[in-house]
Order: sequence, then structure tokens, then C-alpha cells
Amino acid sequence: MTDKPDCPRDPILRVVPRPADINANGHIFGGWVLSQMDIAGGIVAGREAQGAVATVAIETMEFIAPILLRDIISIYAHIERRGRTSLAIRLEVVATRDGGRTEEKVTEGVFTFVALDENHRPRPLPAP
Repeated sequence: MTDKPDCPRDPILRVVPRPADINANGHIFGGWVLSQMDIAGGIVAGREAQGAVATVAIETMEFIAPILLRDIISIYAHIERRGRTSLAIRLEVVATRDGGRTEEKVTEGVFTFVALDENHRPRPLPAP
């Protein structure tokens, strides 16, 4: 692996891009990757918040290397910060290539989610 992820080794989400997800350069669209990261972050945030959450910010985002058509994408996550109503979650994307022989960290970012009440307003997170 070229760059080991800082997040735990159990992926939150594992996805295989499809031909419709590639751009004219033969790489996967950045927006597709962002949506997969948002899904993975939402899983972690919803679990921690014990209910509905919404993405409110992407604090940092770095595209390190391209994602290719035959890559298997694993998204790893850990909670970086916890506020009264929000969670900052670091998400790292690792591509498995060459039939599983190589791994490369391709993207990472910090997504912030807020816990929502039944009126879609911010609510306090449950005690950790």
C-alpha cells in the first residue's frame, strides 16, 4: 500500500465504480467519490447520533490519486471531533487495484454532520 489510512481498518463502505462513473480522462468523477464518502460518513454519524443527521460542511477535501474503473473502493472513517450537535468525521478512500495486489489511498476529507430532530432542526447528540 502506498499510503496507509489513518482510520480504522474496517471499511464503512466498499464500492465498485461502474463505467457510467468515469470522466473523459478515464478516471472516476470527483462528485461520485464525494457522494460515496457522504454516504459512509452519514452511516457513522447516524449511528453516533442515534437518529437522523445531515451533512452541513466539507471542511477539507484532498484528491491524492485518480480512481480507476476496475478499482474496488473502501471508505474508512473515524470521528475526529464531537460538538454539542455536530460530528466531524474523517473519511479516507483506499483503492484496491491489480486484482487485490496493491492498495493506494486516493482521497480523504473531513465531513461535518449535524444531528436532527423531528422538525429537521439541530438537536443535542446523545452522551458518548
